[in-house]
Amino acid sequence: MLSSLSELLPDGGVKAERLLLRELAHRIDDELASAIDLVAQAADRCDGIEARATLASVQDRLEGHAQLHHALQMPQFTTTVDLAAYLKQLCRSISRSSLEDKGIALSLLLHPLQMSSERCWLLGMIVFELITGAVRHVSHCGAGAVRLEVWLTATSVACSITDNGSSDESRYREENRSIVETLAARLHGTVDVRGGPDGFRTVVTIPR
Repeated sequence: MLSSLSELLPDGGVKAERLLLRELAHRIDDELASAIDLVAQAADRCDGIEARATLASVQDRLEGHAQLHHALQMPQFTTTVDLAAYLKQLCRSISRSSLEDKGIALSLLLHPLQMSSERCWLLGMIVFELITGAVRHVSHCGAGAVRLEVWLTATSVACSITDNGSSDESRYREENRSIVETLAARLHGTVDVRGGPDGFRTVVTIPR
């Protein structure tokens, strides 16, 4: 679905596509809610302590995915939101759905900034792609670490994802590079990739 994102972003003449994407998102929300409810009912009927704990874990994981899906939905209205607050919510959902069970720590260093909901959502999509890409390269034995930083200059907003995995810059080409670069281009931004002794870092810079 993300491979055709450039066709769905606001560019003129895409209102029908945006409406369709929004309707699809609502249906996925409904399906996830139904699955969570079924698991919860099964846990209530279960007598075994171990089985009940397993079902509770599945329910928690599904709820994390539901929260993540909601956070990544295209905004329905154009408004102004706080980027730091949005990214905190997004990263909390990513951690709950994909990182905690792998023992990967996600740390944040954010700067408050008011931004349009559309630009905030696009930057959130970039953060999601970079974090999920980083997860494939860090340790899953309790030592994995990913860090998100956002800082401001007089003319730009910089967003960096650093991990302690492989520092080989060629790995960026193995990931969803086209998605990140397409999203950054929509924000008139640039993508800088660097490997070093402490891990791997990707910095996306967009104009304020």
